[in-house]
Amino acid sequence: MGYAPPMEKFVIHGGIPLRGSVRVSGSKNAALPMMAACLIASGPIRLRNVPDLADVRTMAGLLQTLGVVSNVQGGVWSLHAVDDQACRADYELVRQMRASICVLGPLLARRGRGVVSLPGGCQIGHRPIDLHLKGLRALGAEIQIENGYVIASARQLRGAYVHLGGEQGSTVTGTCNVMTAACLAKGTTVIDAAASEPEVVDLGEMLVAMGARIEGLGTSHLVIQGVDELHPVDYAIIPDRIEAATLLIAAIITRGSVTIEQCLPHHMGAILDKLRETGVEVKCHRNAIQVSVTAPLKPCDTRAVPYPGFPTDVQAQWTALMTLTSGRSVVTDKVFPNRFMHVSELLRMGADIRRDGDCALITGVPQLSGAEVMASDLRASAALVLAGLAAQGQTTIHRMYHLDRGYEQLEAKLRCLGADVVRVPE
Repeated sequence: MGYAPPMEKFVIHGGIPLRGSVRVSGSKNAALPMMAACLIASGPIRLRNVPDLADVRTMAGLLQTLGVVSNVQGGVWSLHAVDDQACRADYELVRQMRASICVLGPLLARRGRGVVSLPGGCQIGHRPIDLHLKGLRALGAEIQIENGYVIASARQLRGAYVHLGGEQGSTVTGTCNVMTAACLAKGTTVIDAAASEPEVVDLGEMLVAMGARIEGLGTSHLVIQGVDELHPVDYAIIPDRIEAATLLIAAIITRGSVTIEQCLPHHMGAILDKLRETGVEVKCHRNAIQVSVTAPLKPCDTRAVPYPGFPTDVQAQWTALMTLTSGRSVVTDKVFPNRFMHVSELLRMGADIRRDGDCALITGVPQLSGAEVMASDLRASAALVLAGLAAQGQTTIHRMYHLDRGYEQLEAKLRCLGADVVRVPE
């Protein structure tokens, strides 16, 4: 039931300033743990504003193997766990998407057992789930690793103190896993060093709407009082701040003027501050952001760190933008220090970048040139699209199935802003 990605490529003719307005889809990183949370509901949940993405379809396929009946219409998903016997998430599905690990906490809390394949390697660097397991063990789960699977069981989870800080900061999916499980634990759970990303807050607010008792959402200190049951809910997912940032950078890298609609500027403070540092004109409205470029872009040193800092999921796109500034800049990634697979492909397009540990040292060039390049992961794909939009001539980007994991019809949105980009079979 896994999702088999089509082999397609993007062909882009660059050099066209983007103009107009475009709407942002719902957040992928909020939708996936919310879908997993259907496993702990006492009835069907209804999620609105769900993006049409490969990862969403993969999660739906995984949930189906766990006894969940789902249907979708116009971005609205209905999910109902009708069979509570299945507890195994197989490797064939989990390997396609690391967020599959988000089913472990709900399975433990509701069914008392979870057997979930370890996610395996990741292109952007080492991403262990030790903090997930540490948190669930603290709640009373017995956990073993056998034959590549996490085997977890608990007759009744019990509230406890959990510290979720790691070397690269807080764990987003780990916080989602432990917070969701703690909602049905007996007693009080305190999570310190919890992730405070908007996507974690959105999941928490959905759980509260289902009857959970959670205090401290949006901070690093969560207090959760366990309840006996979580009831069905109808909930709208927040806009995707990473997609919004990608579209903003697309406008800027092409020296255009674009309004991004249906987004939340207060989720993007660090990104917008950096855009202003480059000399971009930024205007924020309640649910929209407008950017325009009227002067040469200034270089800007940037460090990707956990929220509310600059997000690692925008690091690759920002690196592409910095290649066309008039000066030198340093892009550092403290969350995933090896997340620079896009650099070698940007070099093929004429960028001047040197890697140094967790940093990319960039000297701006006057112009990128179109080339044949290869996407290596989701955000690297977006960075190459942005570079192609700005480059002189034709850029062909292969393995675009990576992009479809996190962007809903990106090429259509870019075309409505005037871009010359088409998707064709390999």
